[in-house]
Amino acid sequence: MKIGDILKQNSRGVSFEFFPPKTDKGMDKLISTSLMLQDYSPLYFSMTYGALGKNQDRTKKAVYGLLDKATAAVMPHLTCIASSRSKVADLLSEYKDRGVENLMALRGDLPAEGFEPAGECEDFKYAVDLVKFIKKHTNFCIGVAVYPETHIESSSVEEDCEYTKRKIDAGAEFAVTQMFFDNKYYYEFMNRASRQKINIPVLPGIFPLTDIRKLDNFLKTCRVSLPRRIKEDMEKLSEHPQDMEKAGLEFTIKQCQDLINNGVRKLHFFTFNRPDTIKKILDNLNW
Repeated sequence: MKIGDILKQNSRGVSFEFFPPKTDKGMDKLISTSLMLQDYSPLYFSMTYGALGKNQDRTKKAVYGLLDKATAAVMPHLTCIASSRSKVADLLSEYKDRGVENLMALRGDLPAEGFEPAGECEDFKYAVDLVKFIKKHTNFCIGVAVYPETHIESSSVEEDCEYTKRKIDAGAEFAVTQMFFDNKYYYEFMNRASRQKINIPVLPGIFPLTDIRKLDNFLKTCRVSLPRRIKEDMEKLSEHPQDMEKAGLEFTIKQCQDLINNGVRKLHFFTFNRPDTIKKILDNLNW
């Protein structure tokens, strides 16, 4: 079923994002994880895709495994940077044949060494190019990423809004935000979206806080801020991992509850393939 229709038919719910495992044992664990989380009647499952398509085969294997076992809709991520139109077309055809109906269309990370001087690796420069290509050649339901604190390459809020609007106008039917830890950024983004007449569903992306040590460098690469208070509280507990995780998850639960209290009825969780962490959060929310 198409996620656009699922979101219209359900007044509330949660979705879960996984990463493709590297081993058969990891694949078995992923299936087990998805079955555990099905108890929460997920809106859909999504599967990430490696930078420059490096994890394409693992992504496909994970997607097909979920399609065979899960009852929820399954959506692969698809990055387009350094990909050719022909390769993307082949993948779209394969996904269609396997019963996939939904895609998360992303640009992906720029290659550190830059592009080759010429050739097919420059067929897609931005996510909007991929959205247009998918929409022109197929009937997939398309999701896109949006950025409450603006994309790291955007020079201003206005520019970020413009690029967001282009992706929506090109055919995206829903969006998932990049992680954020201060809900004001989500509320401000939704206000900007409303002024731009962007009226597709925008699910807030929830990143469970568990280990501050692993988070710092990542935050710097994607222009995401962390409130000073929780940062300081977790850093004080860095020598006590269980206490640090407890403090982080308490923060995440409060973040989710604030969103719910302010009328948000659909949440998207970056699971990191850790169902116990997600269950701790969901079991403590008051809907």
